[in-house]
Amino acid sequence: MNKKIIIPFTVIIISAIAIFLIPENSNMPSSDNLYQYGFTFYDVEKIESSLAEQNIFMSTPTPVTDHTIGNYCAIRDEILSGINYCTTTAIQGSDGRSLGNISMGGVPDNPIMAIAFIESSPSLDSKSNEVKIIFETMIETLVCDCWNDKQPGGFESVNAWIDAAKIKYAESSQTIPLKSTITGLSDETLILEINYKNDSYLWTLIVLK
Repeated sequence: MNKKIIIPFTVIIISAIAIFLIPENSNMPSSDNLYQYGFTFYDVEKIESSLAEQNIFMSTPTPVTDHTIGNYCAIRDEILSGINYCTTTAIQGSDGRSLGNISMGGVPDNPIMAIAFIESSPSLDSKSNEVKIIFETMIETLVCDCWNDKQPGGFESVNAWIDAAKIKYAESSQTIPLKSTITGLSDETLILEINYKNDSYLWTLIVLK
C-alpha cells in the first residue's frame, strides 16, 4: 500500500551521544560526492532476500520519475530537488497483508537516500517485530553490519534504539512526532520517526548519504 511520506517540522528528540536533530543548514556532502560511495539501487535485492528468510516479502521495484516522486522519496526540499529517479516496493507480511513500502531515490545510476515506511495499527506495538526486522535489515545492508561493535548513541543494538524511541514516544502526549537521528555508524545518517495519523502509528526509517 503506497503511502505518502510526511516529514513533520515539530519533533521530540531522544537525547543521547551522537543523536541530534539535523538542522536545515547541516553540512551535507556535495551532490557529486553523494553518488560516489555507499549503497546502490541493486541493494534492494539483498534486502528482499534477507526479509524473505524471515517471511516478509517485497514486490518488484517500481520506478517513479513523474510529479508523484515526492510521494515516495520526499525528505526535505533541498534533498528532493536532487532526486529525479525513485523506486518503490510494497512490503507484505506472511499473511499477505500490506506493511508499507521501501523506497530509494537519487539519479538512475545511484540513490542518495532510502526510506522504509511501516504502518502499525491499532497499537504502537502491533507491528513491532516487523519494524525491527525491516529496519535492522536495511541498516545492515545499506550502512554496515557493525552496530554491535560501534554502539552509536550508547545503544547496544538497533532493537535497543527502536525500543528507546518507542518508550519515549509512548510516554509523550503523542500529539507531535518523535524524531531520533544517529550518526557515526558509517558515512550515512539514520533518522527514525514515529508519528500517529489517521488512527495508525507510522514508523519511518530514513538512510541518508
